[in-house]
Amino acid sequence: MLDKNGIAKRIAKEIKDGYYVNLGIGIPTLVANYIPETMDVVLQSENGLLGMGPFPFEGEEDPDVINAGKQTITMLPGSSIFDSAMSFGMIRARKVNLTILGAMEVSENGDIANWKIPGKMVKGMGGAMDLVASAENIIVAMQHVNKAGESKLLPKCTLPLTGVHCVKKIVTEFGVFDVLPQGGFKLLERAPGVTVEEIIKATAGELIIEGEVPEIVL
Repeated sequence: MLDKNGIAKRIAKEIKDGYYVNLGIGIPTLVANYIPETMDVVLQSENGLLGMGPFPFEGEEDPDVINAGKQTITMLPGSSIFDSAMSFGMIRARKVNLTILGAMEVSENGDIANWKIPGKMVKGMGGAMDLVASAENIIVAMQHVNKAGESKLLPKCTLPLTGVHCVKKIVTEFGVFDVLPQGGFKLLERAPGVTVEEIIKATAGELIIEGEVPEIVL
C-alpha cells in the first residue's frame, strides 16, 4: 500500500503546468515536495500567500512563514503575501485551478466531511467550506480506512458535511478513484501489491470496476 508520501507523489501527477493550486492540511501539504522543478505551478495558502515552496529543512524554519495549518513553509522567489480578504477573494472568484484536501469521509456522490467530529474540540471550519464551494477541481488525499479498519469511502457521510457533490477524485493508500457524476467510486489504479479484492473489501460505497485495473506508477 502507499504511505503518505506515496499518496502525495501520485497526486502531484495530477498537477499541470500553469496551475494555481491550494493545498490543505495533512497529506496535501506533502504534494509541494513532489512537483517537478521544470513545471510552472503556483501554490496558494488561504492565510494569504502565493508562491509557497517545499517544507524547510530542519534548522532552516522561519516561524513567521507558515501555511494555513500553522506549519512552517518556504517561499519561492517572486512570492507575494497579502491579507485573508484578498486570499478568499481569489478562492471565491475561482482563480484556483485545483484544490487538494484531506478528508475524514467522502460519499459516493462526492460529498466531503473533513472539519469536525462531534464531541471533539475543533478550532473552526477554516477555509475548507469556501474551497469546496468554489473550486472546480477537488482531489482528496486520505486514508482509505479509519483506525478501526472501517471504510471512509461511504454510501453517505455520517459526519457533518463540509461540501456536497464536489469531490472529483480520491487518492488513498489503496488506489486512485474517480467520483462519477451519477455516483459511485470508479477504481482507476491500484496501489502496488494491492489486489482488487482487497479494495472491494475496504470500500463501503459503490465501487465500479471496469476491465483490468493497472498499478500506480510513481
